[in-house]
Amino acid sequence: MPNAILDPTGTTAKATARAAPRAPRPASLRGKRVGLLINTKRNARPFLTELGRLLRESYDVTLTERTKVNFAVPEPEDVIKDLAAEADVIVTGVGDCGSCSAAAAADGVVFEAAGLPVAVIVTDSFRATADAMAELRGAPGFGYATTAHPVAVLTEDQVKQRAAEVLDDVVALLTS
Repeated sequence: MPNAILDPTGTTAKATARAAPRAPRPASLRGKRVGLLINTKRNARPFLTELGRLLRESYDVTLTERTKVNFAVPEPEDVIKDLAAEADVIVTGVGDCGSCSAAAAADGVVFEAAGLPVAVIVTDSFRATADAMAELRGAPGFGYATTAHPVAVLTEDQVKQRAAEVLDDVVALLTS
């Protein structure tokens, strides 16, 4: 049996399971505005920069980048609203620790609730963390992309390879 995850807010009532909120998806990313929300973990910026380059090359997207102030906590509402005004879809990550994976999942749930399709990227070692946060935020079954753990120790070429490997999953999360 997996370890119990305690809710530090003191809430004891169990939320009724429901499908994760999903914003309407475009049929294609062609010509869309892609917002990259980059956490400050080592190699997150080069990973998402390369992913953005691949999206621009394949889909002629325009990119907007924002850097999280603190990778371990969800973004403030004003930052979410600003990025939502500048983008049609969002890509965020790379979660390769417990707190940054949880925060990325929380950000993803908020973006979806705000009507923006999002692709959250976490490493495979932190699926349980992302799942737990999504469920805590009322979005059990929230979908995200995974890459092998770790990302922080990779070389530049390895980061680019990982970004290329996750590209199709990101596109599938963002489109219908």
